[in-house]
Amino acid sequence: MTLMGVSLTCFHLYTGYFGTLPSQQQGAVHLGLALGMIFILFPATRGAGRRNGVPWYDVILAFVATFAAYYKILFYEEVLRARVTGYSAVDLTIAALGVLFVLEATRRTVGMPIVVMATLAILYALFGNLIPSPLLSHPGFSLEQVSPYLWFRESGVFGTPLQISARFIFLFLFFGVVLMHTGVGRFFNDLAFALTGRFTGGAGKAAVIASSLQGMISGSSIGNTVASGSFTIPMMKNARFKPEVAGAVEASASTGGQIMPPLMGAAAFIMVEYVGVSYREIMFSALIPAILYFAGIFIGVHFEAKRHRILGLPKDQLPSKRKLILSKGYMLLPLLVIITTISVGFTAQRAALLGIACAFAVSLARKETRPSLKDILVIFEKGARVALPVIAAVACAGIIAGVVGMTGMGSKFAAGIISLADGVLILALLFTMIACIVLGMGLPTTANYVVTATIAAPALINEFGLPPMAVHLFVFYFGIIADITPPVCLAAFAGAGIAQANPMKTGFTAVKLAIGAFIIPYAFIYNPVLVLVEPTLLGLLSALFFSLVGIMGVSSALLGYFVRDSFFGERLVLLVAGLAMVVPELLTSGLGLLAMVTVGWLQSRRPDKSQEAATLAQ
Repeated sequence: MTLMGVSLTCFHLYTGYFGTLPSQQQGAVHLGLALGMIFILFPATRGAGRRNGVPWYDVILAFVATFAAYYKILFYEEVLRARVTGYSAVDLTIAALGVLFVLEATRRTVGMPIVVMATLAILYALFGNLIPSPLLSHPGFSLEQVSPYLWFRESGVFGTPLQISARFIFLFLFFGVVLMHTGVGRFFNDLAFALTGRFTGGAGKAAVIASSLQGMISGSSIGNTVASGSFTIPMMKNARFKPEVAGAVEASASTGGQIMPPLMGAAAFIMVEYVGVSYREIMFSALIPAILYFAGIFIGVHFEAKRHRILGLPKDQLPSKRKLILSKGYMLLPLLVIITTISVGFTAQRAALLGIACAFAVSLARKETRPSLKDILVIFEKGARVALPVIAAVACAGIIAGVVGMTGMGSKFAAGIISLADGVLILALLFTMIACIVLGMGLPTTANYVVTATIAAPALINEFGLPPMAVHLFVFYFGIIADITPPVCLAAFAGAGIAQANPMKTGFTAVKLAIGAFIIPYAFIYNPVLVLVEPTLLGLLSALFFSLVGIMGVSSALLGYFVRDSFFGERLVLLVAGLAMVVPELLTSGLGLLAMVTVGWLQSRRPDKSQEAATLAQ
């Protein structure tokens, strides 16, 4: 297994430096080795383990699945000719088995939600002609048409998502593995507590910063919640944050890591192909909304801490900023290399390779992180293992994307949205938001974006003429925040497990804290300057200010605290005022700002009951 993992990593490093194979062959090696590893490493039933070795049937599945992918390489010319001459019985069998192997591998590594969606998509392709509704029906396709389309064509399993995974995503995931080996995760936590730990609600604010930094190099909101939450959640509970709040802070911040450049949960690379712009443009366009998102959580944590009189941590419990930067600041160099090289125009592949090289160099700086030859082999194998769920997920998402292209499901969905919205933009946005949250439930980041971008984005672009960048970030945001949106809020459930809190309570608290994620997409749809579409300095600063203050107003309304504890009427005014500032109209924004200032002034003139309660308790 070590040999397979090291081979997969070496293959991507080699092709990343010397040039990739033709896209279908690159994807075949990428998926073939991954399928083989998945059937060896992941048992058919969860919790079964591998204590007694690998069952014979999984060994057979591993070999046959790898062969099904490599069939495209071994018989490359024959498969190309078969598109014209017709596929043989062997071709059709391989194609059908290959699709089934992808579904099973995804079930083992990612879970059932995306497998159910892909299965329903296949059934729709096969039996959609039986649907009586003219809006949903299509002429219908046979199994002999569907299976080779999904396996041998460029628009199915081996379509754009898998090609991007094979060219870029693997390298950046490996970069994250190498970087974590340097101890950067602990450094991020220490840095966050050093910067904010002494302020009101410092433990919660530090968790937001630490999780956002770790989320930048993570491909999973749930994985990031578990990894950083095991440290930050107990710290927040010790600081007197309620268990459900501690779990919600970590879940919302970790989920936000998936929208934070430069990696954006590896979805940024697929967005490059879908939007048709450079990776650098994606990175810079996504930066301001991501900053607003984390600023919103930060504000929410502050209001929660003020309401419950949660003070900062004692100075003797916090690391020294100066000592930390001087002793470990070099750990940020690999991230700076990635950002700088992309900013000056390097390709994503070359930037990733330079970042990996820098991360290895950084690991040599200290004896405790200096890797031996055995450690390097372990890092190479772990890099492959970390990538397996992502590879399976994007391959499975390719099935859905293939069916959408084959049946015209995207245009049908668009027609449905337009019909329901009756041509009204705000209604179309609301329906698209709901669809993206539902479609994103339980899906990993990359697959999440592929599904929402394929199905939901075309309606807003084609029918309303909205900027593609804004639309793709809109669907991406709402697909991602499904991880903290009840009822299927997996990141919130993970945070609740660590915090020993009620899962649904944690989910609803996470929504309150991350309310900016529900506001920001509307803000940049109505004011695309926030995603740097035709920006002007004055327009950008104005949009940034009103969006931030608007998020503050809505957050304070939901959490019940602004300058003091808020009455119902005050919360209602703050909610309306905050939402008014999302619309890029000077009149509505000005009135909203005036209303918030008025509420704040009135509240400041009455005693702080929470402070009085805290004094009496002492």
